[in-house]
Amino acid sequence: MSLLPPAPGALARAAGPPADAPGRSCPLHYLYSPRDLARAPDLAAHTLYVIGGLYGNPQALDAVEALAALEAGPVTLLFNGDFHWFDHAPALFRDIDARVLAHQALRGNVETELASDDGDAGCGCAYPEWVPDPIVARSNAIEQRLRETARRDPGTRTRLAALPMHRVVQVGDARVAVVHGDGVSLAGWGFARRALARPAGAARAAQWLAAARADVFACTHTCEPLWMRLVHDGRAGVVINNGAAGMPNFSGEHRGVVTRVSVAPPPADALYGGEVRGVHAHALALDYDRDAWWSLFTSLWPEGSDAHLSYAARIRDGGSLALDDAVMRAPED
Repeated sequence: MSLLPPAPGALARAAGPPADAPGRSCPLHYLYSPRDLARAPDLAAHTLYVIGGLYGNPQALDAVEALAALEAGPVTLLFNGDFHWFDHAPALFRDIDARVLAHQALRGNVETELASDDGDAGCGCAYPEWVPDPIVARSNAIEQRLRETARRDPGTRTRLAALPMHRVVQVGDARVAVVHGDGVSLAGWGFARRALARPAGAARAAQWLAAARADVFACTHTCEPLWMRLVHDGRAGVVINNGAAGMPNFSGEHRGVVTRVSVAPPPADALYGGEVRGVHAHALALDYDRDAWWSLFTSLWPEGSDAHLSYAARIRDGGSLALDDAVMRAPED
């Protein structure tokens, strides 16, 4: 999970904090090849909801289930990581875990580090060098607090460790590659807004789409939503990042966002999106009970605590991104 978008060239660090510092390092076992995603689909769906960054928000989980219930056809829920984060209270942690794992799920860096006995990666966010050290330190502290809760139930840690890093879902004629980070790493920043705004970054993402034989890459991790159409192998593909399901994403709003990929047209109130290979890939707003979540969050993380310092302003006041900026155009060379 991450709080801020990456700087251009974040993977090629120059001066700044050590790349192997906790919270900034990217462990080797986080890595994969986009060709690993060129496999036969792991499952098929009529309508797929990709829910990244739930962050232990039970009100957002209620809203996901209510939204899915409005669909006319069958819906597959796939949580693509960081469904835990703020939920250090044991009963809440168990509830989130049980409800999420009743569906399809991937592990994000949060779950991967909860299941690990190592701890050298801290929160596993792989923050780039431009993110201030205090933010990194607070994320590491949040992960440590959550790890103490997870260690009370070894069975939970075993289940989290067994979750895959990626899934390939067939929706109609489209192959949807679902990841937490990007095309090569569980905690990668290659699908972040700053990366895709640069010609080299967009070209690299198009190469990942081609190597994965994917029509859609659905991701999260950076906490900032986007939708971008790219061309690979002579046909269009889409990268869609839902930002966060469990926190506000846009200025003047307090709603989460989920990704919907379906053979059926989206609801009239879809935020943005488009078609690829006859399939609809859109972002939907997640209108959870804001007041109930704020009350719960502040009881878990009171003023002065690590999570309150890093996240309270966003949860209380809304996101910073303009909705109109979510749809990005591929940059020209």
